[in-house]
Amino acid sequence: MMKILPLALLLLSFSAPRERLKPNLIFIQSDDLGYGDLGCYGQKKFRTPRLDRMAAEGLRFTSYYAGNTVCAPSRCALMTGYHMGHSYIRGNAETPLRPEDVTIAKLLKGAGYSTAVIGKWGLGLEDNSGRPDKQGFDYSFGYLDHKHAHRQYTDHLFRNGERVELDGKSWSNDLFTKEALDYVGKNTSNPFFLYLNYTTPHAAYAAMITRMDRDVGTLLDRLQSLGLDENTLVFFTSDNGPHREGGADPDFFQSYGPLRGIKRDLTEGGIRVPMIARWPGKVAAGTTTDHACAHWDFLPTACDLAGVKAPEGLDGLSYAPALRGKDQKAHEYLYWEFYERGYDQAIRVGDWKGVRNGLGEPLQLFNLKTDLHEDTNVADQNPEVVARLDAQMKAARTESDKWVPKKAKK
Repeated sequence: MMKILPLALLLLSFSAPRERLKPNLIFIQSDDLGYGDLGCYGQKKFRTPRLDRMAAEGLRFTSYYAGNTVCAPSRCALMTGYHMGHSYIRGNAETPLRPEDVTIAKLLKGAGYSTAVIGKWGLGLEDNSGRPDKQGFDYSFGYLDHKHAHRQYTDHLFRNGERVELDGKSWSNDLFTKEALDYVGKNTSNPFFLYLNYTTPHAAYAAMITRMDRDVGTLLDRLQSLGLDENTLVFFTSDNGPHREGGADPDFFQSYGPLRGIKRDLTEGGIRVPMIARWPGKVAAGTTTDHACAHWDFLPTACDLAGVKAPEGLDGLSYAPALRGKDQKAHEYLYWEFYERGYDQAIRVGDWKGVRNGLGEPLQLFNLKTDLHEDTNVADQNPEVVARLDAQMKAARTESDKWVPKKAKK
């Protein structure tokens, strides 16, 4: 005789598996890692075996871009889905996110996800509206501001907005790896979003990258041992191009790969970064995509994957189809602006790249298909393209009281 279950048990038996089918999302972001700083992107001076293996087991993006050429605005673009023409934070100041800003953490938390940020935050301090727990994160541990994050051995960090005293003898990134492993271990029965931000290699270079490579491998191994591997999509990328700070030598390491420029440039080397996505059984192993996308696409992508409705009016476009090897809608354009040298702008439309260095300066034009290194300005030969890109630049941005274009000081 067939046993008839109570209605409550029947509902539970159907709802629990469906909830668990929501993929876990782990977004790992390095600090100032260049396009050429991984073996799978051409690095020859040092090895990154675990990240190379991650690429071999997943999808490698060849035209992925950071949100900006410096830290804070890049991370704001990632969290909110807006490019630099509409982002609230467009420069590297201690400007906090506002209460009304809608972050990916808020959206996923509302959909039943546990949410955590570990490592470098950079979008708010312990006493303002940008504090991680006020922006949708259930758990946070690490640095809150950029200057503090330069101190790899520090006497304090912040957990859930509260100061945690340290002895100053532990390398902070080791603590971040431990926290990430602990967090994953505590969330085996519910969907989670882990935003893991290493401060590597924002200091002297190769050994830090190889150590981060090892730590990413340790985290991937932990997912497998916990049985979470096939339901967890892991991303790895960087917040902007390589730097020349603290003794780092991007020329020696060819950290920009085949590109030109470094951090604080809007040529490709300052903004195009590595991006790897791994999801066993869902993202085809050993594949690449040249789909041009950027940090502001992560929010709609995560919403798409989690079954959450993304806010209207975003600049971001879900690249979930590209992850699954399906037809992917292309952006009309990608846009950046930068304020530390006065006012610089860049736009990509198809294979065309426009760069303006200075308010009122003429737009330089490059064809990335034939000139990836951006050596030859072909603006004079293509006036109609220049006019079109210039018009798109004007339409791409709204005015901001906080970020006012100015000419560079002589």
